[in-house]
Amino acid sequence: MNSTQVRVTVPEGIDAGLITGPQDSLIRALEKRARAEITVRGATISIMGPARCCEALVKLFEHLFELAAFGDAPNVEDSVRLLDSLLKRGGDASGMAQDVILTYRGKCIRPKTVGQKRYIEAIRSHAMTFCIGPAGTGKTYLAMAMAIAALQRHDVGRIVLTRPVVEAGENLGFLPGTLEDKVDPYVRPLFDALLDMMDSERASQLVERGVIEIAPLAYMRGRTLNDAFVVLDEAQNTTPEQMKMFLTRLGFNSTFVITGDASQRDLIGRPDGLSHIQDILGDLDQISFIHLDSADVVRHSLVGRIVEAYDSYEQKRAAGGGRHGKGSVHGRAHQ
Repeated sequence: MNSTQVRVTVPEGIDAGLITGPQDSLIRALEKRARAEITVRGATISIMGPARCCEALVKLFEHLFELAAFGDAPNVEDSVRLLDSLLKRGGDASGMAQDVILTYRGKCIRPKTVGQKRYIEAIRSHAMTFCIGPAGTGKTYLAMAMAIAALQRHDVGRIVLTRPVVEAGENLGFLPGTLEDKVDPYVRPLFDALLDMMDSERASQLVERGVIEIAPLAYMRGRTLNDAFVVLDEAQNTTPEQMKMFLTRLGFNSTFVITGDASQRDLIGRPDGLSHIQDILGDLDQISFIHLDSADVVRHSLVGRIVEAYDSYEQKRAAGGGRHGKGSVHGRAHQ
């Protein structure tokens, strides 16, 4: 395979040590992942390898320069993850470092992969966005950050966070307590994500005042949600009837974000409202569909490899004649 050589220059005022990492750890990790040779001489970074890898590395370094200019030291895991995304999808990482969605306690929340960047841009430019992808890709987390940022800017007057209540092997009726006590474990992950981005006292006040509402999907029936940022999480567990009911709650000056993972359905033996939604609504203006995959996983790097292993296993089963695919409890991760 023919090799290409390119050079990039570290901008003046940026410490090259931030880009290379302690004992060149970042450079070594990028070399291993891209199968390219990277040499640093002063402010010049030379890259030699396959053209596609060199192109992705140049885009990555430009992103790292932006991060360093904002005073953020690039870390190895985030950098390798973004490189994976650039190698898999292509695209452009420019502007990602500047795209701060929310700042909380000095921590900046921004997209970390090309897919996440597309997701954020879709939310900003569409009334309704569907984001479908495996666990750990930031579907709910980024939607939550966008919702809180919109509330802080007074773009909307309230946030509505909802999930379908589906029994995943447990029987809701046998859980102790009142109906509210029984439902709480289903919506608790949304409240936990909220506390990741907002002081607990402030969050509790907003919930008590109804500015932030966290409720099961069934509570949405018969309502019109105006002036609101609305997030439907775990949409793969909605029925087609529930999905239609929810989508028709859209009111004026509202943004709807619907997230789901097709590989983690709990509707055993029943159709869900997410599987064919793009076939139904794909041609409508103001609706966007974003598909994330293992390259967008922002948890431990092993999570991405687990997702890839499951995808590979499902593909092999399908190629083998679908002996086990028909009637399977879980569908493939990416339809």
